[in-house]
Amino acid sequence: MSRIGYKDVVLPEGVEVKTNGNAVTVKGPKGEITREFTDKITMKIEGNVVSFDRSSDDSKTKALHGTTRANFHNMVVGVTEGFKKELELRGVGYRAQMKGNKLVLNVGYSHPVEFEAWEGLKLETPSATAITVSGISKQAVGDLAAQIRLTRAPEPYKGKGIRYVGEYVRRKEGKTGK
Repeated sequence: MSRIGYKDVVLPEGVEVKTNGNAVTVKGPKGEITREFTDKITMKIEGNVVSFDRSSDDSKTKALHGTTRANFHNMVVGVTEGFKKELELRGVGYRAQMKGNKLVLNVGYSHPVEFEAWEGLKLETPSATAITVSGISKQAVGDLAAQIRLTRAPEPYKGKGIRYVGEYVRRKEGKTGK
């Protein structure tokens, strides 16, 4: 059983936390994030240490205890360091490029696929076969990266498609001749 909810979160220098009812706002050098938390978990701020406590020991509240602490910790990391997901394109003729604020993908369809950067996120193409999604919200960065990956998910026979950097795609054997 995990006891991650009982771990304290130490706030780095330059990070401010404000609470307004169940809404928590974390402000740091990279930006500001506001999130609504459940009222079953109480948050105590003492100096630069934030701790969480739960109201009861039922299973849903126990699960929310760890989740709330992890989400708050991700907010603190996001406003100090930020989050980044890197994708790579594999396939003949597969390429990505930026046109203004839009990411344009040529991944084997008869038309180019365009993605616009969401608010608070930044899209970059360091090379024609690499994409970087960065921002302060871990959830938003992961969601946009997953949506880009789903445009052409890696297929198991030739390995072509869009994948995360370091992702292993298990290859299958193709048809055999008679």
